[in-house]
Amino acid sequence: MGGMGNMQGMMQKMQKMQKEMEKEQNAIQNSEFSAASANDLVKVKVSGKKEVLEIELAEALVDPDDIEMLQDLVIATVNEALSKVDQTTEDRMGKFTKGLNLPF
Repeated sequence: MGGMGNMQGMMQKMQKMQKEMEKEQNAIQNSEFSAASANDLVKVKVSGKKEVLEIELAEALVDPDDIEMLQDLVIATVNEALSKVDQTTEDRMGKFTKGLNLPF
């Protein structure tokens, strides 16, 4: 019967870990992440759900003769902000899977 007690204890630990993981995931999703290009010409704010919330462009950046540079800066800055979401998710959620040797 000792094995049943161990199994029940393990199940309780797993349920507790699942609740903690859900709490962390909700915290991440409710967070905002910001990034800025060099010289703060482009600023981007995204949610933890990877939704763009705000894009701010410096007036000096708007040059009708060089739209491609503006597009490249916006894309690079958005990608940096989204990368911050991924890194935070990995940092905060990774603590739950350390040492579990999962196949994924």
